[in-house]
Amino acid sequence: MIRPADTLHLALRAITAHRLRSFLTLLGIAVGIAAVILLTSIGEGIHRFVLAEFTQFGTNVIGIGPGKTKTSGPHPSGIPTSVRPLTLADADSLKQLPHVTAVTPTVWGNTEVGANGRLRRTTVYGVSAAMTQVFSIKVRTGQFLPPDDSDNARPFVILGAKLKTELFGNENPLGAKLKIGAMQFRIIGVLETKGQFLGIDLDDTAYIPAARALELFNRDGLMEIHVAYAEGVPAAQVSSAIKQTLTARHGREDFTITTQEDMLRTLSKILDILTMAVGALGSISLLVGGVGIVTIMTIAVTERTGEIGLLVALGAPRRTILGLFLGEAVALSALGGLMGLVLGIGLAQLIHLLLPALPVHTPLSFVLLAEGVAIAIGLVAGVLPARRAAQLDPVEALRAE
Repeated sequence: MIRPADTLHLALRAITAHRLRSFLTLLGIAVGIAAVILLTSIGEGIHRFVLAEFTQFGTNVIGIGPGKTKTSGPHPSGIPTSVRPLTLADADSLKQLPHVTAVTPTVWGNTEVGANGRLRRTTVYGVSAAMTQVFSIKVRTGQFLPPDDSDNARPFVILGAKLKTELFGNENPLGAKLKIGAMQFRIIGVLETKGQFLGIDLDDTAYIPAARALELFNRDGLMEIHVAYAEGVPAAQVSSAIKQTLTARHGREDFTITTQEDMLRTLSKILDILTMAVGALGSISLLVGGVGIVTIMTIAVTERTGEIGLLVALGAPRRTILGLFLGEAVALSALGGLMGLVLGIGLAQLIHLLLPALPVHTPLSFVLLAEGVAIAIGLVAGVLPARRAAQLDPVEALRAE
């Protein structure tokens, strides 16, 4: 009876007896594991980066847009219905709802702005004083819009950091006048740098009261209303209250409610699929490595026919022979997996050092899964050669020797 320790010793001796061949087999698995780790690390890094971009404005936010996205049947009266625009009064009505902490109406458009003898075309947002609370925006100098009455808001404007630099350079713009379209505004604040959000420069913007923006862009209604609610409160509960309030005001549900939770959940699913897809591409290399193990183990069985016959003749059970060759295949793939992990994580970190803007993240679950896959490939790839070895007739095997 061969002891497990002897079986392990024989498997390791077989691997070290043909170092170059074993190394090349290890390399096949290592390259596959490294490819999977590298691609999934990049995919997971992009996943986290995109979610961080969306959550930098807070996660407890609900957006309401005019118009219902679902298709409905004809109106009972047979008369076509028109979508009622969202109004400043609608936004004010939502402030009274339970758990709602801030509400801002939103209108935007692209127009020409001028100040200090300079002109620039940029995006202008019409919002309320609660904008900073809803979207976690901070003012660097001056102040944000004061909490004026919605219909009688004073003509104040807040500049984004880049727009301020483009128009005023290093000068202090507070108190200066800014012409937006045909209207005059007084600058009362400059925002902190926010950077880019999915390609949109958040610093090259101006913020004015929503009522003034409706007049500036000649609009009848708001583009969106954004509602912030208290931490720990279910989004569905707040959404239900918003739906009841606006339906009562409009007479029907002619608006669309989108919660940040729903959007992030959908986005996360899409990014998970992307990560899995790039990981699947890398796993093609693992398949090639598995074929390499089958080939090498088949050759090993042919070369060691006499050794197998001798072991069987000495009383070794066939399951021991099976375990011997399976153990060798698993050892090869496990060592190759470890080599691949070191190579993949090393390459991922190198890419992050060379390209800091490219997010790279390697979760521990990916590492453990990759090593498990490597061992599983060794088991699957080693089954056929090991079974062939276990089924050899000892007399024929010794005669061959």
